[in-house]
Amino acid sequence: MTELKYLRTELLNIAYFDHGNPNGFPIVLLHGWPDDALTWGRVSPGLIDAGFRIIVPYLRGFGPTRFVSTETSRTGQLAALGQDVVEMVDVLHLERFALVGHDWGARAAAIATTELQEKGRVSHLAMLSVGYGTNDPDQKLPLQQIQNYWYHWYMSLPRGLELVRDDRKTFTRYIWDAWTQNWKIGPEEFDATAASFENPDWFEIVIHSYRHRWGYALGDPSYADIEKRLNPAPTVRVPTLVLHGGDYPCNHPLTSEGKERFFANSYTRKLLPGIGHFPQREASGEVTKELLAFLQN
Repeated sequence: MTELKYLRTELLNIAYFDHGNPNGFPIVLLHGWPDDALTWGRVSPGLIDAGFRIIVPYLRGFGPTRFVSTETSRTGQLAALGQDVVEMVDVLHLERFALVGHDWGARAAAIATTELQEKGRVSHLAMLSVGYGTNDPDQKLPLQQIQNYWYHWYMSLPRGLELVRDDRKTFTRYIWDAWTQNWKIGPEEFDATAASFENPDWFEIVIHSYRHRWGYALGDPSYADIEKRLNPAPTVRVPTLVLHGGDYPCNHPLTSEGKERFFANSYTRKLLPGIGHFPQREASGEVTKELLAFLQN
């Protein structure tokens, strides 16, 4: 992952990597939290070798990506993340492409897919570590999942806010260790990504994203129309693949079960035994194999 490029949307100056065959079919890879674009470093080579063009942006609030104006609301609501993807592919003049997302990136990819699918622009949707239709703040959760989401609600307390703002590296390192119980991530790999959390907007984006997700913060009115289209969760009409770590201690595998009703095209869900939050890091070979089989079909 070298040679950063930049593109400008109405709100953002987005930093991104663009590798592979420039005439190959485009795949947009979207990272999650607490993570950054480097998370795809082990998967990208296999996709590039297969002839694809790989576009890997830093989401709003991460790494070198910046807001154009100081006046823009630093909202982290999921509708905004999805709209960022829509605007990015428009600037890149991508007429047809695949979306692959992990965690936050998976939610953004799903939103962008439902916004663009009627135009036939999204060929495939792959979601890692996230089940579809799990963005509703009124959703019922089993007690185990409520326990898993402790950090969501901790961020709604003053002391949680202070932790994220003042000791973000300790906090995110704890999250990485807790969510990858069968695979230890070395300090060099963590530090390379943790540098992205020093983005001046990271703190506000993270706090707002989780507070808004549970109805504890108002959304930006600019995304009101998208929010209406997302509730209830719209049907996905493009081929979809879900890869979920079998030992993921945050989004329990149960959260991606029984989602077939949301899909009007082919839908496949696969559990990866022993894998936690970062399938693309922890099991890059298997994830690459699954993505290639899916994308080349």
